[in-house]
Amino acid sequence: MKDGIVIIPTYNERENIEEMIDIVMSQPGEFDLLIVDDGSPDGTGQLVKQKMESYADRLFLEERSEKLGLGTAYIHGFRWALNRHYNYIFEMDADFSHNPADLNKLYHACKNEGNQMAIGSRYVTGVNVVNWPMSRVMLSYFASHYVRLVTGMPISDTTAGFKCYHRSVLETIELDKIRFMGYAFQIEMKFLTWKFGFKIAEVPIIFTDRTKGESKMSGGIIKEAIIGVLQIKIGSLFNTYRRDMDSIPELIKPDGLNRANS
Repeated sequence: MKDGIVIIPTYNERENIEEMIDIVMSQPGEFDLLIVDDGSPDGTGQLVKQKMESYADRLFLEERSEKLGLGTAYIHGFRWALNRHYNYIFEMDADFSHNPADLNKLYHACKNEGNQMAIGSRYVTGVNVVNWPMSRVMLSYFASHYVRLVTGMPISDTTAGFKCYHRSVLETIELDKIRFMGYAFQIEMKFLTWKFGFKIAEVPIIFTDRTKGESKMSGGIIKEAIIGVLQIKIGSLFNTYRRDMDSIPELIKPDGLNRANS
């Protein structure tokens, strides 16, 4: 059993999934990989099963009966990984917008640099986005600015979906109480990680838009994010964020670790 596992949710990703599996499996970190497939009608799940024959005990598949939302897929994966005692748990897209080689940088930021969350950030060193139309770059960039303004989070890429968590974060956050399952899910998870006082690092990456398959972005997802940010902020005014510092292993307790925010 490795100490790191990558979770990739899929829905109709047959054009990308086999190559993605092979590249993740070839990384020097030797990460395990969990695919959470929401009943893809294009046969994505069947392709994963075929690949499992080549990667026994490293590649896993959880199949759900229908498309239930990005957030529920990740939460399903988080629980699966926690139950199997992984220490470092990654979120990643199937469409190659996230470069699998960057998994190693996120892993290093958590395991060796004392962070409990590492974010693959498009904006921490400028705007590092390839193949997006300018309108979408501006929408994403200013969406992150809007989230920072409302929430106060000191994070450049608040909507990023490429992350590594130390298991202590996911054990502290009450996953049953996560409210948002679409685009705002990524914002809510960062917000809670920050409010509970975990140490967060942004690791610069280059984000490349998908070249195969269809985007899952929709107007409803964007609307959820805009309204959801306000709901997240308002809800935080009535909560106290406390965690057991003794639950964090000594090897990741760096000097100056931020304490819980309230």
